[in-house]
Amino acid sequence: MLVYLEDLRLNARICGPETAPPLVLIHALGTNLSLWDAVVARLPTLRVLRYDLRGHGKSDVPRPPYAMGALVRDAERIMDHFKIRDAVVVGLSAGGMVAQGIAVKRLDLVRGLVLSNTAPRILTPEIWADRIALVQREGLAALADGSMERMLGRNWRDNPAMPCLRDMLLATDPDGWTGVAAAVAGTDFYATTATLTLPTLVTAGALDAATPPDMVREMADLIRGSDFQLLRAAGHLPPADQPGAFAGALMAFLTRIGHC
Repeated sequence: MLVYLEDLRLNARICGPETAPPLVLIHALGTNLSLWDAVVARLPTLRVLRYDLRGHGKSDVPRPPYAMGALVRDAERIMDHFKIRDAVVVGLSAGGMVAQGIAVKRLDLVRGLVLSNTAPRILTPEIWADRIALVQREGLAALADGSMERMLGRNWRDNPAMPCLRDMLLATDPDGWTGVAAAVAGTDFYATTATLTLPTLVTAGALDAATPPDMVREMADLIRGSDFQLLRAAGHLPPADQPGAFAGALMAFLTRIGHC
């Protein structure tokens, strides 16, 4: 469904019993809410909200660049629209940055975090500027092979999840991709993420070259009391290439904190 905010429309999907514990899923750059399909199918007892980031999927595509503050504000507004409180927010890659931001800003909305394949700062502004310029010149097809290899590992061509992920990337509006990429490029959450004390699970993929496990573990070390889990057969997008393992780790965490 399209949620009409004052300045844009965000595409969202909510499912599960209305009285069940709420879960909010925030996807990665160059994907959309369907990235979570196989995970959501394994969570029938939860109230699950997911949405397309601005510039992605069926959400509106404002002119780039975007600011991380705008992406955090979008998450805040979509949760307020559906009256979601005391949720566990699950953020993947760029979505993990959004999750860090909303946890710092709105503790009334968030009672726990799952931060997957993400970090307080991802790459350098120079690397992002080069990628943005490439997409502006040649389109997302110019990034596709390199992105698949970074996300899925050297055997990316044989990964069953690859065709769907590649199609998802190529279906993304280039303005939306460059807009969110600019937000990621301008974000450094080290100081604020280090203040978080709420229950947190941090997951990394052993095959992930986009946010390598050591980078993700460094973020886990910033958050007092967080749990770190390495998904050994996963790449950068475990909900797509290892949904069973990802859902298992998620449910174990939710059970431990009494949120299921």
